[in-house]
Amino acid sequence: MAIYQHSDAAIWRGRVDGDEPDVLRWHQIMHCINLETDTLPVIGSKHQGVAFIGFCSDEGVRRNEGRVGAMQAPRFIREACKNFPLIASHIVLADVGDIVCDDGDLETAQQELGRLVAQVKAANYLPIVLGGGHETAWANFLGIQPDKPKQEMGVINFDAHFDLRQPGEKGISSGTGFWQMLQWCRETKHPFHYLVLGIQQYSNTKRLFTTADDAGCRYFLAEQFTNDQLEDIITAINGVMANSDVLQLSIDLDVFASPHAPGVSAQAFNGIAPNSMFKRLLRHIILSGKVASVDIAEVNPAYDIDNRTARLAAALIFDMVQAADMNAEYPG
Repeated sequence: MAIYQHSDAAIWRGRVDGDEPDVLRWHQIMHCINLETDTLPVIGSKHQGVAFIGFCSDEGVRRNEGRVGAMQAPRFIREACKNFPLIASHIVLADVGDIVCDDGDLETAQQELGRLVAQVKAANYLPIVLGGGHETAWANFLGIQPDKPKQEMGVINFDAHFDLRQPGEKGISSGTGFWQMLQWCRETKHPFHYLVLGIQQYSNTKRLFTTADDAGCRYFLAEQFTNDQLEDIITAINGVMANSDVLQLSIDLDVFASPHAPGVSAQAFNGIAPNSMFKRLLRHIILSGKVASVDIAEVNPAYDIDNRTARLAAALIFDMVQAADMNAEYPG
C-alpha cells in the first residue's frame, strides 16, 4: 500500500547569511508539516501559500517500459531549492511530505496523492507536486477535479508526449494520465480543454495524434517553439485559461533538450530550451491566478549529470513562486 512520509526537516538545512529579511533563504522559512498530526499555517489575505508534495513513484514509468529511477526525485528537487533567496516576501512555504509507492500499487498511491492535494488546496495553498514519473499528473488531477456541474477543466502540459494512450495489459501508466482525464470528463460531462506544448513527432504514434485531434486537443510541436510562434502559443494558452474553471499545469522535464535535462526517462536531443521565451510563458500562466495545482515530473536522478535536471526543476519552481507572489494582495 502507499505510504505517507511526513516532511524531513533535515533536507531543509543550508547556508545562513543572517536573520535579516533581505538575506533569508527558503530553508529558513520552510514549514515542515506532518499532516497526520499538524495543520498548515493559516494564510492571510495578503499572502500566498505554496506547499510542496513529493510523489515518490516510478511504477508508471516501469509499466510504460521507460527508465526507472524517478521515485528518488523529490528529495533531489528539494535539495536544489533549499538555498534559494527569499525574494518573494509575501509567500508562505510549506513542505507536507511524500506519498511513496514502493510496492507496485500505483492506483492506491495516486488516490492518496489526490487526497493530499485536496487537503492542501482546502488550506488555501497552491500545491506543487514533485514527481516521480508522469503518472503524477493523474494523481494531481484527482485532488483538483471539478466538483460542480458544468465546471470546465483545463490542462496545460509542457511535454514531448501526449500521454493519451489507452491502458494496456499492464494497466494505467505514465503514458495514460491525460487519456484518463479525458475519459473522466466525458463520463461526468465536464468540458475538457487540453493544450500540450513541446510535442515530438518521433515520440508519438499516428494514433496518438488522431486521439488528440478527436479530443479537440491543441498542441504545438517542439520545432514550433520559436519566437515567431510566441503570440500563437500565448493565444492558445489564453484560450484554455479563459474557458477553464479549474486549471492544472503539468511540466514533464523530458520536454527539454537533453543538454538541459539529461536525467529523464526519455531524453529529447532536440527538445525545447528553458530560455526567456519559456520563462515568459510559465510566468504568464501562473500570473493568471487560475492555476489550481502544479506537477513537475520525470526528474530521474539515476541518469542525471551534476544534478542538472533537478536544478532545472528547482529553477522552474523558483520562477513559479516568484510569479505566485505577484498575485498576492499587497499591503496598501
